[in-house]
Amino acid sequence: MAADLILYSNPMSRGRIARWMLEEVGQPYEVRYLDYGEAMKAPDYLAINPMGKVPALVHKGRIVTEYAAICAYLADAFPEAGLAPEDRSAYYRWLFFGAGPFEAAVIAKICGWIVPDEQRGRVGFGPLDIALDALERAVSAHPYLAGDRFSAADVATGSQIGFGMHFGTIEKRPALEAYWARISERPALMRASAADDAARSEKE
Repeated sequence: MAADLILYSNPMSRGRIARWMLEEVGQPYEVRYLDYGEAMKAPDYLAINPMGKVPALVHKGRIVTEYAAICAYLADAFPEAGLAPEDRSAYYRWLFFGAGPFEAAVIAKICGWIVPDEQRGRVGFGPLDIALDALERAVSAHPYLAGDRFSAADVATGSQIGFGMHFGTIEKRPALEAYWARISERPALMRASAADDAARSEKE
C-alpha cells in the first residue's frame, strides 16, 4: 500500500530540499527516484509534473511541485510540526525570496547571463551581490530567516545558501556560514542527506 506522501526525486536535485522538509514534519513518506532523461519525460510522470522535472509531491492524490511550494504546503498540512510561524510576514518573504530573485540571480551567474543596465527594470531579480547582502542582513538580525524560530523558510532558502556555498556558486560570507552551521546540524537534515547520499552511491 502506497504512503499518503510520495516524493518524486533524484538524489542530485532540489528534491533533497523536499526530503529534508518531509523529515522535519515527521510523517511517513515514500521516495520514488527518477533518473534524468527518459524517466522524467515518461507519460506517467508528465501527468504528475508536465515540466518533467523533480521534485514533485503527491499527498493523498493532491500534487504539489516546486520545492518552495512543497515546503510551504507541508508546513500547512502538518501544523503540529511548528514549521510555519503565526506571523508569516518574514516567513513568506524569505521563503519566496529564495525561490525567486535569489535563485534567479545564482542561475544567471552560473550561466553567464548579464542583464543590461537599461533592462534591469524588466527582470524580477537584481545582481547576486545585492541578494546576498539582503540574506546576510536577515541572518545577522535573527538566528533564523523568519525570526527566532526555525521554519520551512530555512529549509527552502537555507538549502539554497548551503548548496551555493558548497558548490561555489555564491561567495562564503561569515554570517551566511554561521547561519548554515546552525541549520545544517538539524537531525532531520542529517537523516535526509544520509538517505539521499546512499541512493546516489547505489547509482554510481
